[in-house]
Amino acid sequence: MEKVKTANQKSQSSLSFLKNLLIARWRSLLFLLIGVYLPLQVFEILIVKIWQNQAGLPWDVPILLAVHSTANPQLDILAVALAIIGLPWTAIPILGAIALILLLQKRWRSLAYLLTASVGSVIINRTAKELMHRVRPQLWQSIAPESSFAFPSAHAMTSVTLVAILLFLTWDSSWRWLLLIFGSLYVIAIAWCRLYLGVHFPSDILAGWMVALGWTIGVSLIIKPYETKTKSVNCDRSEDETTLLPEERKLITEE
Repeated sequence: MEKVKTANQKSQSSLSFLKNLLIARWRSLLFLLIGVYLPLQVFEILIVKIWQNQAGLPWDVPILLAVHSTANPQLDILAVALAIIGLPWTAIPILGAIALILLLQKRWRSLAYLLTASVGSVIINRTAKELMHRVRPQLWQSIAPESSFAFPSAHAMTSVTLVAILLFLTWDSSWRWLLLIFGSLYVIAIAWCRLYLGVHFPSDILAGWMVALGWTIGVSLIIKPYETKTKSVNCDRSEDETTLLPEERKLITEE
């Protein structure tokens, strides 16, 4: 009887631990599901569909034609300007300036996140383009034609990556909500200009959004640039920015 009682207590203890663990970590698990798994799942579905049919998804052409039907000289100027602003090369000086500031402030963790997220995004985009070899739409003569492969959109990936990096770097400040609002408008505006110019299918844009979202959030869960709870005595920089977390030290020790 004693053995059975002991076994039951251990079982209840294990179940209680699992329940408490899931309750304590439900936000992180939900964040992982919505921020990483679902975007990457959508990206995978798009890859399969486009691999089977290079012409695109059923809603690609109708959306492009609907956007093109609004064309006028004023919107032409706006679309070209947004295309230049949204260029990956335009993001480099912005991210470079932020990286320099983080370097001078010795915010190593934030700097590691910025470099990993941005460089990784470029590598993913170039690799996916070369693997998919999807040609650009040719429904009309674009006023700003492109010659590289279309899938996924580099403009879409760059805009989401840039906004995501800025959001995670300002996670503990009140600026994040303002940044989220204007960042969302920026991402949508860049996407619109690519469709308006006729150089991307909507599925190219969606794929760029999804893979950039999954990548930047996934990297944040590993590097944790928002771990800034303990403040240094002589400055307002977090100690977590310049020291490893306990679990990170343990991993290095085990290796």
